[in-house]
Amino acid sequence: MQRKPWIAAGLCLLALCLAGCHRERSDWEKARAANDAKSYQQYLVKYPNGSFATQAQARLAQLDEDQDWQAASAVNTPDSYQAFLKQHPQGRWAEEARIRIENFALAQPPNAPPATASASSAAPAGHPPAAPPQGKPQGKPRAVPRAAARRSPARGGYGVQLGAFRAGKAAALRHWRVLLEHDRATLRGLHPRVSPLRTSSGRWVRLQVRGLTAARAAAICRRLRVRSPPCIVLKPARH
Repeated sequence: MQRKPWIAAGLCLLALCLAGCHRERSDWEKARAANDAKSYQQYLVKYPNGSFATQAQARLAQLDEDQDWQAASAVNTPDSYQAFLKQHPQGRWAEEARIRIENFALAQPPNAPPATASASSAAPAGHPPAAPPQGKPQGKPRAVPRAAARRSPARGGYGVQLGAFRAGKAAALRHWRVLLEHDRATLRGLHPRVSPLRTSSGRWVRLQVRGLTAARAAAICRRLRVRSPPCIVLKPARH
């Protein structure tokens, strides 16, 4: 008979523990349903050593990385992705950031030959440029044809790069078909160009579209960025 008070106390303690566990699980499920930083922080304040504290901390870290990734993607420059990698070198989006940085590098046109030197730049060092010859002019300067004037790089020399692939031409064309299926209006009348490139990191192929105006190239990348994140506007090559 003397054991009954101890048994009753033990049962009460067990009931309290079960009720506490039930409340913690309920609070955790609410935090998971909200899935935002505020909810996870509230859980950790209430249960700093709770059963789900480690998971809450991991979710907070991932939400922080996701926010930084969205900011880097919105800027969409090599510098923004490099800054992201400094903060999250082993994060979920780290490999994607490295791929996008590589895509920017592969989008750069090869070094163009230097422009023809002018009279001032062609003069040997230490000597002034030669003065123009005096006397009878050699004739009127040639007029630029109107058709040639209309064919300026700003009106058709731009392009877009839609990706770079290690798997070869077939992978690039598969990606083009996916883009065309979902954004036919954006890509209407355009033809893909797959160009190989050898780099220090291996062989790549680039999926590009050329012959665009600056405005259309920018518009295509704005529209396709959701489906083709590495979309990069290509400026006219300098000759």
